[in-house]
Amino acid sequence: MTEPKPILYSFRRCPYAMRGRMALDASGLDIEHREILLKDKPAEMLAASPKGTVPVVVLPDGRVIEESLDVMLWALEQNDPENWLSPPSGEQAEMEALIAANDGPFKHHLDRYKYDTRYDGAVADDHRDAASDHLNALEDRLSRTDQLLGDAPCLADIAVFPFVRQFANTDRDWFDAQPWPNLQRWLNGHLTSERFTRIMQKHDLFVSSGT
Repeated sequence: MTEPKPILYSFRRCPYAMRGRMALDASGLDIEHREILLKDKPAEMLAASPKGTVPVVVLPDGRVIEESLDVMLWALEQNDPENWLSPPSGEQAEMEALIAANDGPFKHHLDRYKYDTRYDGAVADDHRDAASDHLNALEDRLSRTDQLLGDAPCLADIAVFPFVRQFANTDRDWFDAQPWPNLQRWLNGHLTSERFTRIMQKHDLFVSSGT
């Protein structure tokens, strides 16, 4: 009898799902990928995780992992062949602080820059400038090392770059014109990696058993 696999619910273009898929790919774990549409979430996913965001991992024993960072940590705790959980330089707390700054203040301003019409009173340029303060700090860090915490990627690089990608794609001409050569090099390196190409491959949509 075939052992059941962990199930991943994902949406290809979601940056949270991207970083979850990157860690799952790095870990080499065998999973069942269920691609969904956020505007038409399957009943099976909502039954497991009523908040309805991706990624969601449902384990064979019924446990549910429903935060992207938790998905990354769970996968890498099973197998971390590239040592993403151990930053090449710096402290664990420094890695965690970089991710917290990305997921908190930077994401707040990114949303209001990219989707300003969804937020009353949001001025896109103001939020772009505020988000740029964070990117200036990353540029400074990347002027000294190839990756955020040394010369090899760690959890922080993988957790952060999908959101820098989203920021860059909001106005690519503007982003490319900024004095961020090291940030642009770093981002391009991750976007052109074999792993990112692999995790961005298209999947057929999951068909719910209730349809």
